[in-house]
Amino acid sequence: MPRLPLTVALALLSGVALLAAAACTNPGGSLPDPEVPGAGERELPPPEDVVSGLGTVRYVELEGGFYGIVANDSTRYLPQNLGTDYREDGLRVRFRAVAQDSAATMQMWGRPVEILDILRVE
Repeated sequence: MPRLPLTVALALLSGVALLAAAACTNPGGSLPDPEVPGAGERELPPPEDVVSGLGTVRYVELEGGFYGIVANDSTRYLPQNLGTDYREDGLRVRFRAVAQDSAATMQMWGRPVEILDILRVE
């Protein structure tokens, strides 16, 4: 009869070890939300690399011409992925972007960024 408690203890210990191993496979500690499209497909950038604000889209006539965003604080951003719907000189926008400080660009204007979200504002 003393073997039954030992068997139960080993089974419990094995279960705990399995749960611990499963938890280690996801370093974030939670699973991607299945209700959010694209959740878990790419890593979020560090907060210090995210820039956001209000600004104005500007067409810059340098090196063949390109579109940039001049924020309300006069900071210039050079979006690498500005959608065609937003390529309108003078358009007011609210944006959130990831700084691409290591990106090499032909334009010597503004801080290179990858747009995460952008909205027209009136």
